[in-house]
Amino acid sequence: MVSSGDTAWMLVSTALVMIMTPGLGLFYGGMVRTKNVLGTIMQSFMCLGIVSVIWVLYGYSLAFGPDMGGFIGSLDWAGLRNVGMGPGPYSDKIPHLVYCAFQLMFAIITPALITGAFAERMKFSAFIIFTILWSTFVYLPMCHWVWGGGWLGKMGALDFAGGTVIHILSGVAALSAALIVGKRRVFGREPIYPNNLTMTMLGAALLWFGWFGFNAGSAVAANGVAGLAFFNTHIATAAAALSWILFERFVRGRATTLGFASGAIAGLVAITPAAGFVTPLPAVVIGFVAGAVCYFAVLAKEKLHYDDSLDVVGVHGIGGLWGALATGLFASVGGTGLFYGNAHQLAVQLTASGTAVVFSFAMTSIILFALQKTIGLRVDDEQEEEGLDKSMHGETGYYISTSR
Repeated sequence: MVSSGDTAWMLVSTALVMIMTPGLGLFYGGMVRTKNVLGTIMQSFMCLGIVSVIWVLYGYSLAFGPDMGGFIGSLDWAGLRNVGMGPGPYSDKIPHLVYCAFQLMFAIITPALITGAFAERMKFSAFIIFTILWSTFVYLPMCHWVWGGGWLGKMGALDFAGGTVIHILSGVAALSAALIVGKRRVFGREPIYPNNLTMTMLGAALLWFGWFGFNAGSAVAANGVAGLAFFNTHIATAAAALSWILFERFVRGRATTLGFASGAIAGLVAITPAAGFVTPLPAVVIGFVAGAVCYFAVLAKEKLHYDDSLDVVGVHGIGGLWGALATGLFASVGGTGLFYGNAHQLAVQLTASGTAVVFSFAMTSIILFALQKTIGLRVDDEQEEEGLDKSMHGETGYYISTSR
């Protein structure tokens, strides 16, 4: 029987997750150069449009439809046929369509996360086709494997709200994109400064706010597990932000606002797979370790000389990997991990994480190489110098008047 309370909570959670994608646009938009701010924000907003249509046409059906051999859903729900206002197979307390809407918001933000890796240099047309192909051939299968009745879920993989499905998948895709698209023209030769850290902090605040729906909403009910996930989300994020600026102060001599924001995102990422499976004290540990590990992963980028423009690999890839494995260590609610006597769970988490890494890197690379050989991935040198705002969209983010 549909519960009005649970349904109301899930509608609110869906709206909270939706606001994360514009928040991500602001977070990323503040970190690029002035001439690329609109183009960067535009990519996040385009994911809202592109993925929403895909989800209705075939995306939800392939991700969550009746299982076909553990690998993909059938097309029985294409066009949202048989997805209505009554309860569905994933919850008897909320309308099936509400669950579909909630999961749509996850599907939207995942490719949007990847855009930070190739910011300031990818053609708009290539970005659109990449988003369609990546969502179809990478996100939908992995989503089904873990959450839609597929083989990893049947194996017992724990992923409360998307550490494997969203963050490892997008973080590894970001590494592939950074390597294949290549470096920005001035990378390593000129300093590249953020244009508006105030905007970035606002974006981080919206992400932190929206993440309560992301994690607590994944309980798919207004119950104690949702409350646990809600609380764990906050304290892990706080611990990670403090951890990041602590190590930043030690290494660089200063604690920065960008460091606090980056640490907060790292904590949000790391607690995502564990949010409803661990108690509060382990959540603090998961967050604190995430802040340190992700900070040093970002520093390692400088040594490895790849141009992940906005640190998607270090924050989402490494943070998601740590969170997925930490779930196998600390889980004690709705499952048990290594520290509670179940070493097998850690092995399952390693299998799921490794699968996500290999699958995402291989498929993303195939898609990018195909686009590179056909329509091309990058803007030309002149367009990159001019900036994507003008060369791709004919706009400017900041108009400075020369008149009095």
